[in-house]
Amino acid sequence: MILHELLSYELLRVIWWGLLGVLLIGFALTDGFDMGVGALIPFVGKTDVERRVAINTVGPVWEGNQVWFILGGGAIFAAWPPLYAVSFSGFYLAMFVVLAAFIVRPVAFKYRSKRDDPRWRNAWDWALFASGAIPALLFGVAVGNVIQGVPFHFTDDLHTIYEGAWYMKFVGLLDPFSILAGVVSLAMLVMHGGAWLTLKAEGVVQHRARAIGSVAALVAVGAYAAAGIWMAFGIEGYRIVGDYVTGGPSNPLHFEVEKTATWFTAYTDRPWIVVAPVMGILGGLLTFLGMRAGREVSTLLFSKMAILGVISSVGLTMFPFIMPSSSDPRSSLTVWNSSSSHLTLFIMLVVTAIFMPLILMYTAWVYKILWGKVTEADVTDNSHSVY
Repeated sequence: MILHELLSYELLRVIWWGLLGVLLIGFALTDGFDMGVGALIPFVGKTDVERRVAINTVGPVWEGNQVWFILGGGAIFAAWPPLYAVSFSGFYLAMFVVLAAFIVRPVAFKYRSKRDDPRWRNAWDWALFASGAIPALLFGVAVGNVIQGVPFHFTDDLHTIYEGAWYMKFVGLLDPFSILAGVVSLAMLVMHGGAWLTLKAEGVVQHRARAIGSVAALVAVGAYAAAGIWMAFGIEGYRIVGDYVTGGPSNPLHFEVEKTATWFTAYTDRPWIVVAPVMGILGGLLTFLGMRAGREVSTLLFSKMAILGVISSVGLTMFPFIMPSSSDPRSSLTVWNSSSSHLTLFIMLVVTAIFMPLILMYTAWVYKILWGKVTEADVTDNSHSVY
C-alpha cells in the first residue's frame, strides 16, 4: 500500500491516459498493417497465387494483432467508464459496422481457400478489402468527430443525453472534416500495409505494394497537413476555466469548460508537443522515399514513426480533454473528471505491469519465429495448409 500512496490520483490518471494512447498506437502499428494489406489485396494481386502471397504475409499474426484492439476497449471500459459509455452509445452504429467488418475478416481468412472456385475466392478477397478499408476509414472519422466535439450532455444525475435522431449517430458523423480525418487514417494504414508487403513479399506483389504504398504515403501526409491547417483556422478548441483540482472526484460536471478559437493554443502552452506532428509528417515522407528507393526494414520503421506521430499529435493537442461536448462544453470528458477510482487505477496498473511485458515478449517471439518473406513457391508447395 506504500506504492499506492506514493502514486497520487493525479499521476495515475495521467499514466492511464498515456497507457490508453499506447494501446491505441499498438493497435494501429500491428493490426494496422493487417487492415492495410486487406485493403491492398485486390490491387497487389492479379492472380490467385499473388493474392494468397499477400494474405499469408499477415496470416500467422493477424489474430494476435487484434489483441491490441481488445485491450484498448477493455482499458476504456475499466479506466474511463464515462468515456466508454458515451463513445460506445454515441457511435454505436459506426461501431456496429466496425465490429461486423472484424467478424467478416476471420471468416474470409478461414474460408477463402476452402473452395477452388474463382468467384468464391474473389468474393472473399473483396470481403477482406472491405474489412480492412472500412474500419480504417471509420476510425479516422471517429477521431475527426472527437476533435470537433460530440453532441452529448449529462443531466444533474449524470444520465447521458446524446442529441439527434438515431440515424444521425452514423450519417451525422460524416461531416467534411471528419471525412478528411478518415482519409488520413485510411491512407496511413494503406501506406503501412504497403510497407509491410515491401518487407514480407517479393516480386510483382512487392513491386505493386511499393507503388500503391508510396502514393498512399503522399496522400496521408497531404491530408494530415490539410487537417492540421483546418484545425488551426477552422475548428474551435476547448479549455477548462479557472482553478481546478486535478486529483478531485470523477464527476463529468466537475469543471467549467468553454470553447476557444482553436486547439492550437496547446502549442503555445506546451511547445514541445510539436515533435508529434513533425514525426507524423517526416515519417510519412521518409516512408515514401524508402519505398521509392526499394528499402524494406527502414521503410516499415518510418511508417511506424508516422503512425506514432499522427496519433500522438491528437492526444497531446487535446490534453486534458478526451471527448469534448459540442452541445454542452461543461459535460466534456477530461483526464481529470472521467476516470475510475484511485484504487481501481492502481490495481489495473499493477496487473498491466505484470502482463504487458509478457504480451510484448510473446509478440516479439512470434514475429521472430515467423520472420522471412512469403513467396509464390511457399503458397503453391503448401497449398492445402496456408490461407
